[in-house]
Amino acid sequence: MLFNSIDFAIFLPIVFILYWFVFKNKLKGQNLLIVVASYVFYGWWDWRFLFLILFSTLVDYSVGVKLKNEERQKTRKILLWISVTVNLGLLFFFKYYNFFLDNFIEAFSFLGVKINGSHLNIILPVGISFYTFQTMSYTIDVYRRKLESTKDFIAFSAFVSFFPQLVAGPIERATHLLPQFYRKRKFEYAKAVDGMRQILWGLFKKVVIADNCAEIANQVFNHSEQYSGLTLLIGAIAFTFQIYGDFSGYSDIAIGTSRLFGFDLMQNFRFPYFSRDIAEFWRRWHISLSTWFRDYVYIPLGGSRGSKWKRIRNVVIIFLLSGFWHGANWTFLAWGGLNALYFLPLLLLNKNRKNIDEIAPKRLFPSFKEGIAILSTFSLIVIAWIFFRAENIGDAISFIISSVEGLFKFDSIKSSIEFYLTVFGIKLSFVLLFFIIIEWFGRNELFAISKIFIRSNKILRLSFYFLLFYLIVIMKGGEEDFIYFQF
Repeated sequence: MLFNSIDFAIFLPIVFILYWFVFKNKLKGQNLLIVVASYVFYGWWDWRFLFLILFSTLVDYSVGVKLKNEERQKTRKILLWISVTVNLGLLFFFKYYNFFLDNFIEAFSFLGVKINGSHLNIILPVGISFYTFQTMSYTIDVYRRKLESTKDFIAFSAFVSFFPQLVAGPIERATHLLPQFYRKRKFEYAKAVDGMRQILWGLFKKVVIADNCAEIANQVFNHSEQYSGLTLLIGAIAFTFQIYGDFSGYSDIAIGTSRLFGFDLMQNFRFPYFSRDIAEFWRRWHISLSTWFRDYVYIPLGGSRGSKWKRIRNVVIIFLLSGFWHGANWTFLAWGGLNALYFLPLLLLNKNRKNIDEIAPKRLFPSFKEGIAILSTFSLIVIAWIFFRAENIGDAISFIISSVEGLFKFDSIKSSIEFYLTVFGIKLSFVLLFFIIIEWFGRNELFAISKIFIRSNKILRLSFYFLLFYLIVIMKGGEEDFIYFQF
């Protein structure tokens, strides 16, 4: 079920009414309703994969119960590895089996040994990378004694399958989200209104920004051999805005929807394209994943402690894992490796924590130095996204070479301008400018329109919301699936 679909527009009010009016003050009933609603929401794609979520839930719940009273360290480790092996085993089978099979056969073919292998016709379960990481956080934290295991199976099931963030995050920690299912929730009008405001902004980012930019990005990347120079650059920038609008838009809708039901989810994006270096970008982009790898992989490996070579090793491992988490393609590993190359100079020069303050605090515009830093970082990000979007590494390299070569050819520049005016369109250009301005003014808030016009005249505030709704209706692009559903 898509957030931007008629199905969800009907589904959400029904669940909301049942939750606050039928099961009001009934904690068990509300939690059970969330479980049922979440299974309906997920089963809308393919009901067969509900058994996968249920199996993962049962395994980690059982491991948690066993860990509660188990004092022997060896047994505790065995229980932890049962959870990790089951979750990563499911992830490997559904997501990476054919990838490793292909590369295994290719490697032996290179050595002159012919191996026959059969592909499996595997359908990738939507959001499997998200909920497996979320449920693993529970068993790891129970094992570390940072969290007490639960005997409330309904609450735990609700935590694993919570429908607003089930298929594309944020990847919540058990220490943060699970205790919220133990507490009675009281309807708060201000919180619900704020949630609706964030849903509106998320829909704008998805429907107006991401889906319209997708049309340009798909045209350019799918037929890149027909274009050069500025046209390819336009396509790369379009994808850069597409993936941000798409993924952060999903996160906004998920967080806003959760607030309607009295839950608080972690912030997943903090205006990453205003970052002044790559280290800051990764503190602002997909925060729930980057902090997951930091806490459960990077720090146990030694983090930034130890020798220079260990620090380099740890950074490279984390970025490659982050790339591989996204999918079974060498392009994702190349994307992760390229970001590691961007990051390493900052780490080795001890400048990776340089930009942890607000961007241009209490100033309308960034300083000249900040502006150059933001544009430079954005340019590096665009280049990296080319690898992420391309079908293979060869296509990505050809894309970049053709982009650079065409920048200095008059015919290429002329055709690029014509492409921009006919395909990209002046209207979308103004909407993108509007989007960037709103994001800039709201850059220090939880989401861009969190405080905009809050203290202004009510008519002005409602007019702004109506403008966003109007743009969503008249500029609705092609109905694209959320990009991160495939991960």
